[in-house]
Amino acid sequence: MPETSDPAAALGPLYEARKGVYPKAVDGFFRRFKWAIMAFTLAVYYITPWIRWDRGEYAPDQAVLIDMANRRFYMFQIEIWPHEFYYVAGMLIMAGIGLFLVTSAVGRAWCGYSCPQTVWTDLFQHVDRFVDGDRNAQMRLANGPWTAKKIGKRALKYAIYLFVAFWTGGAWIMYFADAPTLTVDFWTGQAAAIAYITVAVLTATTFVFGGFMREQVCIYMCPWPRIQTAMMDEKSLLVTYKDWRGEQRGSVKKAAKEPEAFGDCVDCNQCVAVCPTGIDIREGPQIGCITCALCIDACDSVMEQVGRDRGLIDYCTLDDAEAEKAGEAPTPPIKTLFRPRTVIYFTIWSAIGAAMLFTLGQRSRLDLSVEHGRNPVYVQLSDGTIRNNYVVKIRNMETRPRSVNLRISGLDDSVLWMAGGTRAQAGNKLTINVAPDSTGKIPVFVAAPGDGPAQTSFDITVESQDDAEVGDSDEIVFERPER
Repeated sequence: MPETSDPAAALGPLYEARKGVYPKAVDGFFRRFKWAIMAFTLAVYYITPWIRWDRGEYAPDQAVLIDMANRRFYMFQIEIWPHEFYYVAGMLIMAGIGLFLVTSAVGRAWCGYSCPQTVWTDLFQHVDRFVDGDRNAQMRLANGPWTAKKIGKRALKYAIYLFVAFWTGGAWIMYFADAPTLTVDFWTGQAAAIAYITVAVLTATTFVFGGFMREQVCIYMCPWPRIQTAMMDEKSLLVTYKDWRGEQRGSVKKAAKEPEAFGDCVDCNQCVAVCPTGIDIREGPQIGCITCALCIDACDSVMEQVGRDRGLIDYCTLDDAEAEKAGEAPTPPIKTLFRPRTVIYFTIWSAIGAAMLFTLGQRSRLDLSVEHGRNPVYVQLSDGTIRNNYVVKIRNMETRPRSVNLRISGLDDSVLWMAGGTRAQAGNKLTINVAPDSTGKIPVFVAAPGDGPAQTSFDITVESQDDAEVGDSDEIVFERPER
């Protein structure tokens, strides 16, 4: 019988096995810039929960706090309540449009410098160099046998990975509770279960993503490389290998013998050796390039050593690449950055930010809502007047107790008083004390003559006694029996 064969098996594996990436250390402008961004972002992440901000005795003193228990978001002097979640939505929209703006102007600069995956991967790669040595030493160790030395180095390196990952997860939960208090509770076993679960999950993901998956997250898992092409055009600055200048590649010795036959690229592969995702930028734009520009530092260093002009690999737009190839002058950077697409993005981004700042400055710190009682709808008193009952909700958004006045308007000859009180206490205004940073519910009675229409709309207004702030007003209906 003829042998049967599997067509899929004949084609070989569908997925290429991962090749280890061992970036070489490099020095230069972009490497130092990445150092600065990494130090800044990590400092902000780890230190921010510990910054104190005095809001008075009735509010937490943590500068940035997402208080889930009390449903508050604090950011320095700003306090966001649940009904003001549109501010958070606005900040998320600004972040998205800002990402569009940066990408349209300078490509995947977010991916190359500020993305959390990039920052922690870069940090772990420095740990690799600290423990194992630079690129060549890491490759020898990875390909060598499992000796006591290799086991010791792996144990030390993974222990540092775990330490960094643990403090990454630990710092995250500090944003959701008072950091000093939560730290004590965490280490004494008194914290909530969700705190331990969150730290465990974030520790595991940071350890795996930053320590092992690294460039695979950027290439295979992250959707942004597949979306970013819609944000860029021929005027976006990208890390570009100028092939018209570099090709044909050849060593310095070959170029010395036949200078007309070879370009500036000496085929040293230093641009590949320093790449954190292991790509060859000389193959053109590709999904693995995060535009970290370390290949520019490496190439410029080599060009200086061999006595050739820097910029063989450089930030360059497609338009400028074509112009330089034709011997023309490139477009001035100011025109590259300020063009219709980026101006539109910046205008929208600025407008949203300005609108949020304006509403923050104009928002009232005293809110009011009124609900009509339905059990019963109205009551006729002995003197013939009609009484309605309401539940008044007063939201004091200040971090201090306040005395406020309730007033009614639009209902002739009406009076109000607090439920539980007496008619003798009724008047045209009612003074109420409201706790700081809270919403008070106060049942009140409103009485008016019974000879009016069955339904009359009127307003209840709240105003602060101490600063004369007129907060909010709510239109409500006064019910009478039909005549």
